[in-house]
Amino acid sequence: MQDTGWDIGTDIGGTFTDILAVHAGTQEARIAKVPSRPTAPVRAMLEAIAAVGLAPGEVRRFVHGTTRVTNALVEERLPKVALIATAGFEDVLEVGRYRREDLYRLDVPPKPRPLVPHERCFGLRERLDHTGAILEGLTEAEIARAIAWLKETGAESVAICLLHSYANPVHERMLAEALAPHVPHLCVSHEVNPEAREYERASSTAFNAAAMPIAVEYLSELEAKLPLGSGLQVFHSAGAMVPVPAAKRRPLVMAASGPAAGVSASARMARELGRPRVLTFDMGGTTTDVCLIVDGQAEMTDTRMIGGRPLRQPMLAVHSIGAGGGSIVKLGPGGLSVGPESAGSEPGPACYGRGGQRPTITDANAILGYLDPEVKLGDTITLDIAAAERAVAPIAAELGLGVTETALGILRVANAAMARALRRVTVERGVDGRDCTLLAFGGGGPMHAAGLADLYGLKEVIVPAASSAFSALGCLTADFSFLQQRTVRLPLDGFARKVFEERLVELTHDAIAPLIANGIPAREIAIEHVALMRYAAQSDSLPVPFALPFDPQAIVQEFHRRHHMLFGYATEEHCVVESLRVQARKPSIIPMARPNVGRPARPARSRRCVFPGIGATDTSILPRETLGGSVNGPAIIEDAWSTVIVPPGWQARGDDAGNLFLTRSTA
Repeated sequence: MQDTGWDIGTDIGGTFTDILAVHAGTQEARIAKVPSRPTAPVRAMLEAIAAVGLAPGEVRRFVHGTTRVTNALVEERLPKVALIATAGFEDVLEVGRYRREDLYRLDVPPKPRPLVPHERCFGLRERLDHTGAILEGLTEAEIARAIAWLKETGAESVAICLLHSYANPVHERMLAEALAPHVPHLCVSHEVNPEAREYERASSTAFNAAAMPIAVEYLSELEAKLPLGSGLQVFHSAGAMVPVPAAKRRPLVMAASGPAAGVSASARMARELGRPRVLTFDMGGTTTDVCLIVDGQAEMTDTRMIGGRPLRQPMLAVHSIGAGGGSIVKLGPGGLSVGPESAGSEPGPACYGRGGQRPTITDANAILGYLDPEVKLGDTITLDIAAAERAVAPIAAELGLGVTETALGILRVANAAMARALRRVTVERGVDGRDCTLLAFGGGGPMHAAGLADLYGLKEVIVPAASSAFSALGCLTADFSFLQQRTVRLPLDGFARKVFEERLVELTHDAIAPLIANGIPAREIAIEHVALMRYAAQSDSLPVPFALPFDPQAIVQEFHRRHHMLFGYATEEHCVVESLRVQARKPSIIPMARPNVGRPARPARSRRCVFPGIGATDTSILPRETLGGSVNGPAIIEDAWSTVIVPPGWQARGDDAGNLFLTRSTA
């Protein structure tokens, strides 16, 4: 790739689209934000490119994360999808699991309605057993019957999920080849999720089929507006980037890709700074996303719920809550609550002066003096403090409090919700979160980080240099990677090495194929192997990395160690390799200078701010670009895109790269 032009990373959030551009030759870094356009995301990307002073022709590589697929699935703005399953299992989505989301509430449905209605589910006469052996073959007459039925449904996309196809995909391949000329979009379960658990596999395949028309249209428009060939890439939820053709075939990899990008950048930073345990705290306009990083590696998960339905694929274990800067504040029977409803980018919080009238977390921060009313946020938004006070006033009156006291209460409620999210990824996984470093980014993360650290008992907060566009940085600096996972069910007692090696070769070929197709030489691709292991009588498995040549005894010992660390015990029961995961990776190296955070240096000054337990006090306002040495709180450190609050009892210091380190003054 030539050493001229710009490499760009973007993160399309619910409120703002963030962009970070790095020049390939000079290493100059530029940051900007523009309002997101849910109905025209490609337009928002082009506006973001213009916001950093570039034309599309100057871009050589463009990587982006997006919530477009996730939002479409959650809001069920989906095309007509059909499901073809093995006869007798066509109702798998409707049957689902017996669990109720609200065990003691009979006034709500026990589970969400199926993604594909019964009338668009077809039972195909064929059958395999759990080993993949054919019990009933798939005939041409049965395929013809399926085609005739499909034409009557008017479905735009088809999901094929046949029983035990993860063990032998022969029937799925036959059917897909025959159906391809008759439907615009088609996906098969052995490519989407080649693993056991019929309901989860069917749900994931239906999700993928539903997302296909949306993703193909969106990515095709992006290719037309930014004709960069292999330079146009998509960030995926497992923490790396993939080529556009692979994303079109499996659009589910884009689900939750924006939050995953921030975690990817955080893992890299944790390794560089030598922090063994890091909690990521990404507070945007709509959600707050948290994740645990141990020894430079982010936690992974295999299943995530979207709209009450399981999406099964390897992804970073990001826990999200509906508490962002634009989250609506309400007063109900249980007191104050924040989110999940958001003011979004239009009209946005009341203090943005764009017609918003409902109170938000950002309005509370504005009332307390944390945001500068004399400077336009991102050079575009002029704060209207009076509008924020008017929005909060009705709640304050109902509580019998002043507007300022109510704003402090809003922040306490918001921080409590975020602390619960941190406990989900630490205490519930057997980790003492008080030993972690909090890495705060996103538009609101640096504002709430110290208060959250006080509440949770954390000793250190790091605010990275590009904190407002950190997820965009993660898109840009992540490795080029693709991941494959498959159920194998191999007991380690009497280990079938030949079968193991055959499956490993197949997975490795499938994982490296998209990278090689994108022009990456095979010699530059690193391969990582993970066995998902369980005791023979267990149902859930733990990921255990391994190296080649495979040593069964060594991996059993490592499994025991990890099981004991997470659950406090290990037994001598027989172990099983339930699934194999192979990740092909081309490491990314993007050198960049210290990012320009956008605001010219302004003289130090002060303004009145209100802090919990302290009240109103004169607070130093310092420009981040020229910050030197240590700063004792109360202080606010500003740049064009972010505000870092240093409360009383805390201090901040910067490093040469522009990162800020916050610690308690008494520590």
